[in-house]
Amino acid sequence: MAIATVNPATGQTLRTFQPYPPDAVEQRLARAEQTFAEYRLTDFEYRARLMRRAAELLDVDQETIAKLMTTEMGKPLTAARAEAAKCAKAMRWYADRAPALLADEHPLPEDVADSGAARAWVRYRPLGVVLAVMPWNFPLWQVIRFAAPALMAGNVGLLKHASNVPQTAVYLEDLFRGAGFPEGCFQTLLIDSRAVEGVLRDPRVAAATLTGSEGAGRSVAAVAGDEVKKTVLELGGSDPFVVLPSADVAAAAAKAVTARVQNNGQSCIAAKRFIVHTAVYEEFKAAFTARMAALRVGDPMAENTEVGPLATQQGREELTELVADALALGARVEAQAQLPTELGEGWYYPPTVLSGITDQMRIHHEEAFGPVATLYRAEDLADAVRLANDSPFGLSSNVWTTDPAEQERFVRDIQAGGVFFNGMTASHPALPFGGVRRSGYGRELSAHGIREFCNTTTVWVAADA
Repeated sequence: MAIATVNPATGQTLRTFQPYPPDAVEQRLARAEQTFAEYRLTDFEYRARLMRRAAELLDVDQETIAKLMTTEMGKPLTAARAEAAKCAKAMRWYADRAPALLADEHPLPEDVADSGAARAWVRYRPLGVVLAVMPWNFPLWQVIRFAAPALMAGNVGLLKHASNVPQTAVYLEDLFRGAGFPEGCFQTLLIDSRAVEGVLRDPRVAAATLTGSEGAGRSVAAVAGDEVKKTVLELGGSDPFVVLPSADVAAAAAKAVTARVQNNGQSCIAAKRFIVHTAVYEEFKAAFTARMAALRVGDPMAENTEVGPLATQQGREELTELVADALALGARVEAQAQLPTELGEGWYYPPTVLSGITDQMRIHHEEAFGPVATLYRAEDLADAVRLANDSPFGLSSNVWTTDPAEQERFVRDIQAGGVFFNGMTASHPALPFGGVRRSGYGRELSAHGIREFCNTTTVWVAADA
């Protein structure tokens, strides 16, 4: 894929970039190594001052970067502004919390008395240069939720961003440099995906994090495993949205629309499979389909647009194939929003609700990365749990019930990295984010996220020393 800004609302190529040649990549690797040698010795106060300055600059740039994100990958402008604001919040959160999250941990003296230690404690030390391979769907947030904790921990970052958001990638390097971080603290690598392996195998790179497809995750994990390097992988999901009889069905249906079409339906934590108890199935279906059919699809720069284009032509083709396969095998279209005739050549796809899904259909097992919802009828609680877990993924889940026993059942039995009751899944700086099974491993955000790329070091001092 070319490294280029292609406006998904029009299909027009606006700007192209040449991949960095090997000598330019080498310069950035050398600079990262040199910077880490000094940056790791800085204190939290210094790092926090720079991180808060970066957040301030991002606030100033909010409208500019929001329009750039919308131009590069098609998210509605209102959502792009919210993404930028969320990033600034996370940067400030880590600036404020990192000293406590990475403070030395001291076991009780009686717990280590028989170890022969006069003193023993745990210290979190930075690992070094971390390679981040990031996707286009949240081109700012996906990077910041890695970069803010990693830089606050004393690591330095190399960003290989998706090839269709190069200007956002360049902006991120400029943002951290403009905030005063040393030049090698955060660098963008404009390289083809085929060049990732060489960077990851470089001995100066200590670890990697990837958010993206299962295939990309397998490739990076295989290389990192061969090199025995730490990785964190977030590989998408097909999250269930379960509605049980005790729920506020009208509220659930309203939230279900947002949960499915956020970011034009291109979100790993978007609800995709809607599993509804038979007692409230018809009520939910009527409300949900009516709202999905009424969504305003249009120019993502327009303030009233609710759903913009898909980010890539390939993405639209893949979603079209998934739906066609389901329809050929007996699925039914319960609702479909209208595409305005004036949209032109953009990569738009109508918000759609399918029912009659069976396990013979690809869409039952694969992630639908776009505004297509699949609707299932559950006969009882056990059937709802079974359907929720009938997926190779396990990122997050949404469950609507006010029954404490039912809530506990899902916390106990759901195979996912998160369970959100009576709301929709969302990432937050204070809460760990990640999945199980084919959704990947490791955690981002919270204390768990900042410690992923730390050397958890045991320090032991003999009693007679």
